[in-house]
This record gives sequence, structure tokens and C-alpha cells, in this order.
Amino acid sequence: MKAVAFFLLSFSFFFSSTAFSQKAFEMEDIFSLQYANEVQISPNGDQIVYRKMGYDVMSDKSTGSLWILNKDGSNHRKLTVNDQSESSPRWSPSGDRIAFVSHGKNGSEIFIYWVKTASMARMTQLPQSPSSLTWSRDGSQLAFSMFVPSSPPVIANIPKSPKGAKWAKKPRITDRLNHESDGRGYIPTGFSHLFVMPANGGAVRQLSSGDFQHRGSLSWSTDNKSIYFSANRNPDWEYDFRNSELYKITLDKGEITPLTDRDGPDYAPAVSPDGKMLAFMGFDDRREAYQNRMLYLMNIDGSQKRVISQDLDASVSSIQWDADSKGIFFNYDHHGNGKIGYVTLNGKLTKIADHRGGTTLGRPYGSGMFSVSNNGLIAYTYSRPNHPADIALVNKKGQNWTRLTSLNASLFNYKKLGEVEEIWYNSSVDGRKLQGWIVYPPNYDTTKKYPFMVENHGGPILNYGDRFSIEMQLYASAGYVVFYPNPRGSTSYDEEFANLLLNNYPGEDYNDVMDGVDACIAKGIAHEDQLFVTGGSAGGIMSAWMIGKNNRFEAAVVVKPVMNWISKLLVADNYYGYANSRYPGQVWENPTNYWNFSPISLVGNVETPTMVMVGMNDLRTPPSEAKQLYHALKLRKIPTVLVEIPEASHGIARRPSNLMTKIAHTIAWFDKYR
Repeated sequence: MKAVAFFLLSFSFFFSSTAFSQKAFEMEDIFSLQYANEVQISPNGDQIVYRKMGYDVMSDKSTGSLWILNKDGSNHRKLTVNDQSESSPRWSPSGDRIAFVSHGKNGSEIFIYWVKTASMARMTQLPQSPSSLTWSRDGSQLAFSMFVPSSPPVIANIPKSPKGAKWAKKPRITDRLNHESDGRGYIPTGFSHLFVMPANGGAVRQLSSGDFQHRGSLSWSTDNKSIYFSANRNPDWEYDFRNSELYKITLDKGEITPLTDRDGPDYAPAVSPDGKMLAFMGFDDRREAYQNRMLYLMNIDGSQKRVISQDLDASVSSIQWDADSKGIFFNYDHHGNGKIGYVTLNGKLTKIADHRGGTTLGRPYGSGMFSVSNNGLIAYTYSRPNHPADIALVNKKGQNWTRLTSLNASLFNYKKLGEVEEIWYNSSVDGRKLQGWIVYPPNYDTTKKYPFMVENHGGPILNYGDRFSIEMQLYASAGYVVFYPNPRGSTSYDEEFANLLLNNYPGEDYNDVMDGVDACIAKGIAHEDQLFVTGGSAGGIMSAWMIGKNNRFEAAVVVKPVMNWISKLLVADNYYGYANSRYPGQVWENPTNYWNFSPISLVGNVETPTMVMVGMNDLRTPPSEAKQLYHALKLRKIPTVLVEIPEASHGIARRPSNLMTKIAHTIAWFDKYR
């Protein structure tokens, strides 16, 4: 059978590739996808190392290994002969070595790869996984952060069990505010600390101490005697969880000096190449639903703090100094598109590149990264709606753009993807211009009538954009026109727009989505008798809210929703983070307000056949939330079904098989009501 399939493939390719180009994207194709991640360009700009990602069909998870190529795209090859998962590549300052982390059966270790000889060696025997791997300026040392376990509290002891007895497991006891995390589960007791080690191997030495978390990006001083980092070492750090400060720690004595002290997060310190200044990100916390992350600058001693991104109404991220210390590169999003920007020390802004992204494949969220060489070449993850992240190269003036890889050409040369079209329309609430995208089924015929699916994004303070998406493409392949909007509360417009949901969620974002549906009906691509709605997390909240507000949809799939803010907020892993930034007061102080924004308050209006879906290990929107909707609809005899996915956390799509389960069940439920 395989021989026949190969013959037919070869025959058709030889005479015509047209038939294959018309084949739609399928679920099995997920395991053929590859994308670039963790891109790092060498200091001289001649080579690029990156983590090539894919999905392993046997282990049912994403995997990554390190690859390297020249700046012209030539000599593209795997970096090592290692068959283990590899990550976090970091060029030495001279470009002669690459430090990276390899994840094996016995844990994660730091390796060094020598570029000239193509040899490598393991440098560590670590008890925990390292993070934030960073070279010293002279290439002689490596710094990193690592978790240090501690003993949990003991309340009482019981008699010791007899030898061979099978007693119950010991209780899990905690006295921490933050004790569990979705996708991770129960958080072991302990704290992350800073460590240093010789780059050629040797003793690993712990620098920081105390019952504080020390993690995030690190930056060395130019004399290699100190490291700058962010943490919250305030006495009330556990309850002051939105705050963080910048610190300097000396290598010889471990002395820690605070450099900031304001109310708000300060993080991601970056020492300028000339050693005179320190760049960082943060904001003065106003306790709102959303605030832009600003780019700040100060002298190396902490004096003369000032913001230099004030002319950009967007959040910055991933800051990197120009080699001449005259400016800083950064990421930002604008209208659903990832950008790379540059700002001079006096605040002059320039856009360098578009279409950064493509490293989150499930849904079209913002993502991606870049890396800058000493001579101003920028390597970054480049994505469009028809492919996930490849590597592109551009200079610091935004010129001489080149795409270096086409990792999925062997797949997409023979696949017909759905065309993605941007749409703008006006809000009926206040006339604001709103953005969304339409994905058309492959071989879309304007004379035919197609079912129309609304896919609401999560967050809600996130954005969808013109990026490749497995889910959107598979829904389109199933014959649906897919509409995914950025209603009020979404990022990539401006700070004021994203903050419109403060004590108003769900609110007029519902009107914004429905205005998009009506705009598509007016365009003739949606039809009143063939409307469907779905979404996950905040998108699940919106989907449940929509079917409680109207009965226009033929069917709905509500995925991992919050149905009842009162019950959710004291059960979820992030239970402590909502009061007074999303809604005023704690749930027991203002229960009526929390109830009024809970979709379960509208469940008596629902007439729409509804599938409810949730991961059984979801700690962010616990299964009890989904069950409230399912049980209410069952009691009301509304057609409904509950899909519980075993071992899945809030990120259902983390495992490819669960991603397929989510998509397949959504399509099957909608097809039932087409």
C-alpha cells in the first residue's frame, strides 16, 4: 500500500502538482509542522543558532533541538549530535562558544559547544533545571537562576508506619499565598536563587540567599564583578505580588544593593555595552486591568531614572542594547502584528521590522523574538498567516530584509490553506474602529453559502493577529468561514482601549463582537441562519455571555470558561490577583458586582445547543466552572454535552492530541447543527 501511495505521489508531482496544492490542511499535518524559536545571532553577525521546534507523534509533545546556519542561509545543520531536547542557546561574547541547556533523563544540564571544533561538553551536574543563562562580559563565567527546595511546614506528626505497611500518603501542607500553578500543579516549597560558575567547568556557587524569589533576566556589569537582576525582596513581598525592584549583587561578597523603590514592577535590567547606563522595563502601578510596560533608563548607580518610550502607546518587551550604547531595540505589537522597534536615548522611535511572531501555533496570538549582532544585524522569528515562525534577517535601519528559512515548504507546497483577510468595522457603542480577521475555507466560492464561526480570543487582554494558526486553518478546512476579532480590552491598539474592561468585563466587548458579526453579514460572508460561536478561557467567557445575551447562534462550544466569578476567584491558582485591578473589592466585599459580570447569571436565557469543554487538571478556570454551565443547561433541558479532557491543564493545546481533540469535537458539534 505504501508503494502504491509513493508511486501516485511521484507520478502526480512529475506531471502536475495542482492536485496536491488543492489538498486542505489536515489534523495529521500538525506532526509535520516545524518552527523556529529562541533565535540567537552571533556577535559578528555571521551565524545564527536557533531552537527548531516540532511535535513528536510518539511522545505527544513539542520537542526542540538546536540548529545553526550562516547569515546567507547556507550550511543549515543541526548543531550537535545530541538527541535530547535542547534549549536556551547563548553565544559567548567573542562568538567562539555557545552555552545551552540539554534536557535528559537525569534532568537539565548546561553544555558548552565550541564553534571552531564542533565539539561539546557537559559543564554541570545540577539538582534542578537552570534558567536565565547569561555569559559574563569577558566570557569567563556563566550566571543562571535555579530553584532551591526547602522543607514544607510541619503541623503535627503521627506514629511511624510498621515496615511493609501500606498507609496513606502524607498530607500536603502549605502556608503560602501562591502554592499552585496551572500546567505545573502544586509548587514545591523553596525559592529561586542566582548562581555563577566558571565557563570552562568547575564549582557552581550560589550568590543570593533569603526567602525571596530571584528569577528573570540577568545582566553583568562591564567589570564582571556584579550582576543586575530583578526581584521582590520587600518584607511583604508575598502580598505585594505586583511589585518588583532592580538590584545589584556583587560576586565576591554577595552584597545586594537596591536600585529602584517605586510601587510597580521593575524588571529585565540590561547594562549598556559601555557600562554607563541600565535599561529596564516597568510602570507606576495604578492598579488597573492593563498598563503599558514602559522602557526606562537610568545611570548605572540608579540615579536619573527616566522613561524613553513615552511616545509609544504600547507595551515594550525583550529589550536589547545597540552595540554603540546609543539606542535600544525592543518588541511591541500594533494592530495584531508583531513589530521590532528602536529607540534612541532621547526617545526617538523607529520601526525596524514587521511580522515578528509564529511561535504559538494553536491560536494566532502574539509571540516571537529577535537577536541583534554587534554590527547591527537582526535575526528574528518571521511569521505570516500561511506559515509559522521562520528566520528572517534585517539590518538596524530596517533595510536588506531577507528570509533565511522555509521550514515548512515541503508541507505547504502541497497544501491549500485558508486565505486570511483583515477586516475593520465600527463599534455601535461609541463608533470606535475595531479590527478582526476572516479565514476563508480553501477554494472558497463566493457564490456558495458557508457556515460562519466566531472564535473569541483569551486573555481577555491579549490580541489575535495575522499569524499562522492551527485551529483557524483546521476550522476553515472543515468548511467554516472563521471570524476572529479584537474587541475592546484587546491589546495592540493603545493603553486606554485595553483598559476599557476595568470593572466592566464582560461589557461592551460583547457589542464589539456582535458588531463584527453584523458587519460580516452585511458583506455577505455570514448568514443569520448559520452562525456558530466558540472560544477558550476569556473566549469561553465571551462565548457563554453571547449565548446568554442572544439566541442568534445555531450552536456554541464554550471552552474552559469562568461562569461564576464568586466561585472561581477563591479556587483558581491566580485567586489573589483580581480584586481591585479587575473588579473593586474582594468577592465577599462586593458579591453583587462579581455576580453581575458572571455568565451564569444569564444562563436562564440560553436556548443555544452548547458543548462545554475543559481540561480536568485546569487550575486557572477549574472544571467546576464548566460544570456549572453544563449542569444548568441539563436542568433546563437545553441540548448540551460536557467534554472533560484527562490530564489537560488550562493550556489544552499543549499536547497535540488534546489540540486535535478540541478541534474535532468543536467541528463535530457544529456540524450537527449546520
